[in-house]
Amino acid sequence: MAEVKLIGTSQSLNCIRIEWALKLKGVEYELIEEDLLNKSPLLLKYNPVHKKVPVLLHHGKPIAESHVILEYIDETWKNNPLLPADPYERSMARFWAKFSDEKCIFGAYEAAWLEEGEEKQKAIQSAQELLAILEKQIEGKKYFGGGVIGFLDLVVGWIPRWLNAMEEVGSIKLLDAERFPSLHEWSQNFIANPVIKELIPPQEKLVNYFNFGISYRRSLAVAKP
Repeated sequence: MAEVKLIGTSQSLNCIRIEWALKLKGVEYELIEEDLLNKSPLLLKYNPVHKKVPVLLHHGKPIAESHVILEYIDETWKNNPLLPADPYERSMARFWAKFSDEKCIFGAYEAAWLEEGEEKQKAIQSAQELLAILEKQIEGKKYFGGGVIGFLDLVVGWIPRWLNAMEEVGSIKLLDAERFPSLHEWSQNFIANPVIKELIPPQEKLVNYFNFGISYRRSLAVAKP
């Protein structure tokens, strides 16, 4: 019986970032693929509050929410630390991770799903303004974590492939290499890492994933009175 199990999906960045962390730490684990359209009793048992992936099981004990799981992994397996040792730097890594998940991802998704028009152009501009803030954080560094991939790199790891898929689905371009040279260079460095590259889903798979989500959201918007 595996000591570490991960309930997740291969399209979700929240799940892939956990796999990245486990791989970087050299932790063996069993992936339990979840069908989010037909949630399993296992997922509902171990995450009854949010009913979402990922859920990490360690010796049968569940840990939910990707940021919480990343910190648990870092505290449990001390090799190849993900978070900085300095308290201030740790706090900043957490701050920017939250900014990326709560602002940048949703900003990009908003720009992708909106139909052509003034609102979409405003959303594109807003998303690029958020990316410009991240651009400042990576200037002069190979990784957000400094010389090695760390906690914040894993959280911002949606940019190299997931953002590309959103751009394709929404017929937009947010991350321009000329406008965001540091983020672009970071993206190339990040996906060049063998551990990262191994687990990134194919572009086509992510495009299908976002096409489904965006089509569903647009249908809900049309259905509103």
